[in-house]
Amino acid sequence: MTYNNILLETSDAIATVTINRPKALNALNRETLEEMLTCFNELAQDRSVQVVIITGAGEKAFVAGADISFMQGLTPDEGKVFGRLGHAVTRTIENLPQPVIAAINGFALGGGCELSLACDIRLASDNARFGQPEVNLGIIPGFGGTQRLPRLIGKGLANELLFSGKIIDALEACRVGLVNRVVAQDRLMAECRELAVLIASRGPAAVRLCKEVVNNGMEMDLHRACSYEADLFALCFAGAEQKEGMMAFLEKRPPKFQAN
Repeated sequence: MTYNNILLETSDAIATVTINRPKALNALNRETLEEMLTCFNELAQDRSVQVVIITGAGEKAFVAGADISFMQGLTPDEGKVFGRLGHAVTRTIENLPQPVIAAINGFALGGGCELSLACDIRLASDNARFGQPEVNLGIIPGFGGTQRLPRLIGKGLANELLFSGKIIDALEACRVGLVNRVVAQDRLMAECRELAVLIASRGPAAVRLCKEVVNNGMEMDLHRACSYEADLFALCFAGAEQKEGMMAFLEKRPPKFQAN
């Protein structure tokens, strides 16, 4: 499918989705969100794709936020529709069966920060900047920021960012746990690709089950979550992947996993 505001490239079981509005610092308007929702729903059904990378076009911004020129004239009802569309996109990313890596180049503000929060792993370039500056505009985050940010970095630190609207640099984002690591800008996509290739070389069913257990288990108490893990651990022994992985280990050779 051809999109106006995003690019989709697939190679070696890795899909790269690029928000492609560099003149607008990749700001998220309704059309862009609708295209992203369609794209991610299609990727969810593509068994040949084992890892997804999300990034923004250009060197200045991952996503600088939702499109303020679009939002400025919205009514409350229209704001609710727009917010629910943003939630549908971030929820779809979060629930993709494949691991999702955010390659954060430049500004990740407002909706851009929220987009990164929906990803499983976040790598940032050294020029990246993060924040939820919505209070400066007289609004609150509308794409999940008030919920995912406290779950990731803790309530106190999240409240500081949410209430103040301040922007932090990549090193501070890494220190508080908002990103996994910081890399040189010219190495960002290469590092994300290397990580994606490593993940794609592992048992695809096992990787997907890991994501499922982590995401669902985080919403349970520890006892129920461990019981859930045990159930999916047992499920692994019903497939060919476990047999190949363990046989390869015993035979001292690399496993030959099949995409499923």
